[in-house]
Amino acid sequence: SRSSTASITHYKQYPPNISNIYSYFECRRKKGSQFSEVVFFGLQYLLKKYLLGQVVTEEKIQEAKVFYQMHFKQAVFDEESWRKILEKHDGRLPIRIKAIPEGTIIPRGNVLFTVENTDPEFYWLTNYIETMLLQMWYPITVATISREFKKILAKHLKATSGSLEGLDLKLHDFGYRGVSSQESAALGGAAHLVNFCSTDTVAGLLMAQRYYSCPMAGFSIPAAEHSTIISWGRSREKEAFERVLEQFPSGPVSVVSDSYDIFNACKNIWGDKLKERVMERSQDSCLVIRPDSGDPAETLIEVIKILEECFGCSLNVMGYKVLPSYLRIIQGDGIDLSSVDEILQKLADEGWSAENVVFGCGSALLQKLNRDTLNCAFKCSYVESNGKGMDVYKQPVTDPSKGSKRGRLSLRRNSDGFLETIEKGAGKPEEDLLVTVFENGSLVLDYSLEEIRKNARLRDEEVNPTLHNHEQELLHNHIINGIH
Repeated sequence: SRSSTASITHYKQYPPNISNIYSYFECRRKKGSQFSEVVFFGLQYLLKKYLLGQVVTEEKIQEAKVFYQMHFKQAVFDEESWRKILEKHDGRLPIRIKAIPEGTIIPRGNVLFTVENTDPEFYWLTNYIETMLLQMWYPITVATISREFKKILAKHLKATSGSLEGLDLKLHDFGYRGVSSQESAALGGAAHLVNFCSTDTVAGLLMAQRYYSCPMAGFSIPAAEHSTIISWGRSREKEAFERVLEQFPSGPVSVVSDSYDIFNACKNIWGDKLKERVMERSQDSCLVIRPDSGDPAETLIEVIKILEECFGCSLNVMGYKVLPSYLRIIQGDGIDLSSVDEILQKLADEGWSAENVVFGCGSALLQKLNRDTLNCAFKCSYVESNGKGMDVYKQPVTDPSKGSKRGRLSLRRNSDGFLETIEKGAGKPEEDLLVTVFENGSLVLDYSLEEIRKNARLRDEEVNPTLHNHEQELLHNHIINGIH
């Protein structure tokens, strides 16, 4: 049962003669939020995993009956209605879900998907599945934050190197251990892979393979961790480093270097005792040094200066400094949206290109977020009873930002090219960007990760901030305020 126990009691509360309930999902606008648009992703997984095919069986009905009797201490479970779904619809859910294509970038405050019953007898189903569908907040939020990282990385990479080469490997998902479950790792890991191809979260790769037909969505490189270095003992850090280089002669390799003293490791071990071993590696088998403590920006700048002293550097076409091609740095500690921007800005101020560094991010990418990060909500907007339709909404006097939309909804691109939600059933069907993805137990559309990535790719204006400030301001206000 993918429902909260409260939902079990709701069928008793609706008005009599009701035949249709229509609800929708949105990321509500919030003044002052750092996110003005979201990436839609993850619905297909939930549909395939939990709603497809025969989901109601006699065994499940009996199990639920016993369970809810114990839970509520009274008979509130509607056994008869569930049995009717089994008999009349072969246990398949008489529900229609319309959604925007996965990977779409959409301003906050617009409809993302709608849910309604297709058989008047089962009007209560729409909000029965709310609990599960509202969990869409998680993949949407991760995909959105991951794409915000991509914007920042693209901006600095373009400004300091003149191209976006290697952008999709610039942010590596280190978050597997920091999430609360395997399923969170899979959903969050896959959501990051909408924007990047760099991950250590195997569960996300498997999800992309099984649910989004992508054979291999992300890549990684051999890497040392503290245990493989400190197991040699404090006096043998050089031997530990050397061993890693020997074991992985071809292909890049990442070595954590702060077990004792990151600056000593860079200057005296990498930059002196093992200097020749490092220099004989190629661009395709570069050494990636990993600092893992201290203030990220300060430590990185000190590390890169030491490496410049030992190994030299060259200037790229934009006049920024680049370490030799056999040497790079990965910063995987203390990384979030603001620290990445700060680090890259400080490096640029010191004359260094963003080419020198890649980032790893764990909890800021997959765990330090919740349903309120993007104000995700699922609300009823239209009902039919006695054959008459009625637009419904909430409008709490205590918080106007929690007001909801009214009536049947559609989404269209207006003449200015902006997405807008049309309420009260006033939209033209031929303009509607919401498409049916699920109907009566069947999946109607099956998106591949490849299509989703295409939908979510960065737009030119997100990479080249060449819009004049005035135009950018207009655009920003438009996205924040929407069109009313």
